[in-house]
Amino acid sequence: MQKKVYYSWDDVEHMVHSIVNLMAQDGWRPDYIVGLTRGGLVPAVILSNLTGIKLHALDARYDDGGESNLWMAEDAYGFDKEYDDNYYHHPNKAKNILIVDDINNNGETFNWIMKDWRSGCCPDSPKWDEVFGNNVRVATLVDNMSSKFEDVDYAAVEINKAEENIWTVFPWEGERDYGKSV
Repeated sequence: MQKKVYYSWDDVEHMVHSIVNLMAQDGWRPDYIVGLTRGGLVPAVILSNLTGIKLHALDARYDDGGESNLWMAEDAYGFDKEYDDNYYHHPNKAKNILIVDDINNNGETFNWIMKDWRSGCCPDSPKWDEVFGNNVRVATLVDNMSSKFEDVDYAAVEINKAEENIWTVFPWEGERDYGKSV
């Protein structure tokens, strides 16, 4: 049987504050935030408003092709075709980017982004192994510990769907039963 966990707007706001605090503890600040459509946009906007950090949206619905946004990959990598003929990497041009989604459910969205960005910008460069986790970090309100993407940097809540069949419901999803909110 599937257990539904309902989050209220207050819960979401507290979760975003947790992410801000985790980033502050790390001493890491992004140059901009990327909110993933649809579920990641709401927490990304709240995070942007709290921190004053610029926000961009990325349509990462990989099941219908998604939106590549190669310029974000180039920003993260520090791409500069004038600098180095090997991999066009200029270390001083690399930007810090925080990718935000509501949940890391099965990991497919984040894995798609990593693959897409790497394949679109200097795909053979070993520099990409350093970009993710350093220049590019991931934040989610809820992180499923049994996901195929294990590199969430900032999460407010951790669950394990392999141990308990949980379905999370956020207030923007239209399903209302906030009496069961956590």
